[in-house]
Amino acid sequence: MATTKILLVDDERSFVETMIKRLRKRGLEIVAAYDGQEGLARLDEDDGIEVVILDIRMPVMDGMAALKEMKSRHPLVEVIMLTGHATVETGIEGMKRGAFDYLLKPCDLEQLIGKVNEAAAHRRHHQEKIMQARIETITLRKP
Repeated sequence: MATTKILLVDDERSFVETMIKRLRKRGLEIVAAYDGQEGLARLDEDDGIEVVILDIRMPVMDGMAALKEMKSRHPLVEVIMLTGHATVETGIEGMKRGAFDYLLKPCDLEQLIGKVNEAAAHRRHHQEKIMQARIETITLRKP
């Protein structure tokens, strides 16, 4: 099974550094960004990213604006919203904008890894369905 590549976007550098260490120990590949705009640029540059862990409150471009742009440009990427300031309404709004799920900080590492694995599996399943549809379309076009 392929290693899941994650983009972690959060303006709290100490949190990012700690999470990178903890997630790498668990075999996950991590790319980091410190605001929504930088996260969007990293996602644009690297088509191997499957899951984004995205903080909501950040400078430059907040998580909700970044989520909208990420899903617009990269519809297959799965986004898990992560924040210490969320309300149920914030979580619902994120889900309406295309987030896979949301978690509150501080979150349990096992819970986060579980959500990342679910999101990656969901993305791969969706990607397989798209590829199968393309194959069927090509097959149907043959004379």
